[in-house]
Amino acid sequence: MRRSVFAVLVAAVPLFAAGAILAQDAPRLRGPEPFTRETPAPPMQRQITDDVRVTRNYPDQPPVIPHSIEGYAVDLNANKCMSCHARKFTEQSQAPMISVTHYQDRAGNTLGGLAPRRYVCVACHVPQTTARPLVENVFTDMDALTEPEGQAQRRQR
Repeated sequence: MRRSVFAVLVAAVPLFAAGAILAQDAPRLRGPEPFTRETPAPPMQRQITDDVRVTRNYPDQPPVIPHSIEGYAVDLNANKCMSCHARKFTEQSQAPMISVTHYQDRAGNTLGGLAPRRYVCVACHVPQTTARPLVENVFTDMDALTEPEGQAQRRQR
């Protein structure tokens, strides 16, 4: 019995040491304060409200919200987003209509109204802000990977 406990302890020490070394290299997302100290939340950054559609980075990426949604009601009784983005309101609002997939259930069956799993728009669609990223973004667009180098450089200008 003592030998097995000792063997487990001997094997666990290098694992704990490796974990401590790897944790030092992990980026800190909370800032310089220890996680045990209560600190005030930073102020909210200004939303980008230019109404310009942003290019999507990959197929089926949900579009971002190019306008302010502060004060929008999305609850059991109302969905403010649908007052512009529902099919019957897009002509007067000039807003893009929501995708037909928002009217389908998980099995792909077309429903008479908005699917309950698509009702809370901000679960997938998010407004943009002027906040700096917490970590460096090294994302490379799919088209930039397949284009010859000269074309990709001209497009970025």
